[in-house]
Amino acid sequence: MTALQGKIDFVLLVSANNANPNGDPLNGNRPRETYDGRGEISDVCIKRKIRNRFQDLGQKVFVQSTDRSDDGCTSLSDRAKKNNELKKELDKKKNADVENFVRIACKEWIDVRTFGQVFAFGEKKSEEKGKGISIGVRGPVTIQQAISTDPVDIVSMQITKSVNNAEGKGKAPDTMGKKHFVDFGLYIVKGSVNVQLAEKTGFSQEDADVLKEALKTLFENDESSARPAGSMEVCELIWWQHKDKTPKVSTAKVHRSVHVKRKDGVEIPHSFDDYEVTVDSLSECVEPEVIVLV
Repeated sequence: MTALQGKIDFVLLVSANNANPNGDPLNGNRPRETYDGRGEISDVCIKRKIRNRFQDLGQKVFVQSTDRSDDGCTSLSDRAKKNNELKKELDKKKNADVENFVRIACKEWIDVRTFGQVFAFGEKKSEEKGKGISIGVRGPVTIQQAISTDPVDIVSMQITKSVNNAEGKGKAPDTMGKKHFVDFGLYIVKGSVNVQLAEKTGFSQEDADVLKEALKTLFENDESSARPAGSMEVCELIWWQHKDKTPKVSTAKVHRSVHVKRKDGVEIPHSFDDYEVTVDSLSECVEPEVIVLV
């Protein structure tokens, strides 16, 4: 593995067309939106998709979705104990060697050395303190929640199902329900990779390349009823690979250098082509790699 060459900043532009990018379970699974009507995708949702792509790219992932489990484990505890070295430390409970535990976990799973992880496993039959283990790992990759460039129009569609879930009197075969989706929205995802934390978890330059590929293909194998194939698309990735661990230009300033605005004459955008993307050239900052994917 090659040590990370320098801090990384990135901006990802994602379009949603007749799709629900991230439903809110506390609001009838309507697409998330801010108070001013802009669409929103949580950072947790984005990390979930990145983890899924890590798996598709042949990487070992600790936090797997139940329907994507590739090792037969049904819980995080089972997955941790499946690693013999890690199990030895888990068996020590509060006497576990924290540094060795972190080293083993980071070496085993790419998402642990990428995003970090809290390993909190208690005894099943005891609530007493000291009977379990709780170890935290800080990861070098941070991602902000995605916000759409413009307010989004959320469409609600009335739907029915023609079959009952169970037998019973008075139950009609047609049950009403609702489906919600965003007519169109262009979302901006911002993130960064911290070199100091990468050195601690072992996040390498090769891992950064895998992360870049995962971002470029974020919605492959992510189809669902809420997000039909082709309805979610990565439009552009802007990637800064700095030469220094701590560049002179801050991450906030790098992210602000990206400007996304509607083209002249466009009142209501319907596609990525309705936008113009520009990136300011910053003094004492590397030029970004701009990858247009549409």
